[in-house]
Amino acid sequence: MSCEKRPSLDEYFMRIAEVVSSRSTCLRTRVGAVLVRDKRILSTGYNGVPSGMVHCLELGCLRQQSNIPSGERHELCRAVHAEQNAIIQAALHGVSTEGATLYCTHQPCILCAKMLINAKIKRVVFKNSYPDTKALEFFENAGVEVVQLPEGDVPEEGMDEKEAKEGKA
Repeated sequence: MSCEKRPSLDEYFMRIAEVVSSRSTCLRTRVGAVLVRDKRILSTGYNGVPSGMVHCLELGCLRQQSNIPSGERHELCRAVHAEQNAIIQAALHGVSTEGATLYCTHQPCILCAKMLINAKIKRVVFKNSYPDTKALEFFENAGVEVVQLPEGDVPEEGMDEKEAKEGKA
């Protein structure tokens, strides 16, 4: 039997979000998102252009070409955000997102925060911060729990004591 500790559920689903991000076609930042309820994956999403369009990998980044800083002018981008794609995929397949947790490799922007709030997401877990404090204010005002895991690689630690006692393994 291995002595290696199992990852917590937050770490486990964040690792899946990291794998999902590997499908991203964004030249700036690869983002992955996973919607989960009751330990079950509802949908996934990554940032990239809408279906059927030419990827930024081929055309170049519109935001880079226009010297737009990160966190500004979201509408001037060819890509759909990972969080948006996760919500869209759930909707396309008739899956309710109410009460779900979003695991995302990066903190959601204000546009995604508003969508997540309206999609009735109750908890957001992210790893890498983003220069958008308004999004965090919106989550707080809407009663959405926000958790930031340590930036960089997801740690190899096991469940925390509280999780083990609650039988969330």
